[in-house]
Amino acid sequence: MNESTTYALLAVPFLGLAALVAVLAGVVSARRGRGATTAEPGPAPAPRRPRRTGVASAVVTGIALLVMTCVFNNVIVGLGIVAYDRALVLGARVGLFPVEDLAYSIGAVLLLPSCWVLLDRPVRSERPTQPSRTPEESP
Repeated sequence: MNESTTYALLAVPFLGLAALVAVLAGVVSARRGRGATTAEPGPAPAPRRPRRTGVASAVVTGIALLVMTCVFNNVIVGLGIVAYDRALVLGARVGLFPVEDLAYSIGAVLLLPSCWVLLDRPVRSERPTQPSRTPEESP
């Protein structure tokens, strides 16, 4: 790295991509929510979990990931496994590690639920609908 590069600048593209994907997932989720209110002919769609459940589980998971990141980053820096050049950090620290190191965990907290939303597909019935039989065709 040269002197003008910092660890924070390395994290900016990752966080930017994560934020972009999260916004896209929010738009897709909102459109799916609006589409679910229209009555379409045919079989009823599979019931979906309430949105609050998904948001709550994402928040709890995100908090757990950030707590574990703080614990283990402090351990690996404290043991000397990882070291940071003092000239390349912003200065703020969470225990022993620089605050910009949390950017990757924050990006993961944004990306995982966003990818989940974007890759989710409605469950369709595997069994095709059977045409009604006439009395002559009945066994």
